[in-house]
Amino acid sequence: MAAHQIEAGADALVMDARDHVATAIKDLQQGQSITYRVQDQVRQLTLADAIPFGHKVAIQDVAGGTDIRKYGEVIGRTTVPVQAGQHVHVHNVEGIRGRGDQAAKKA
Repeated sequence: MAAHQIEAGADALVMDARDHVATAIKDLQQGQSITYRVQDQVRQLTLADAIPFGHKVAIQDVAGGTDIRKYGEVIGRTTVPVQAGQHVHVHNVEGIRGRGDQAAKKA
């Protein structure tokens, strides 16, 4: 299979083996068992939360304060512990790049 090819039947994508999250390629329901691929391994995970299309789901437990990866790149830092199967979004991850809205409050 070619690199980065979407396998039929997959529910979420993982682009890099270092990633903490998978990206939903369709709306996913709480309690659903999903299938995703990491390199040559097909894995399954039961969802703790509903995951909307395009959003992220944790594929491993991640401690609070951990830099979190998607597509092999750090996309933010967890603000609380996140369990595998949970929705990963602004409620539990903060950006680590400069935020103009926060800088304006300090001025």
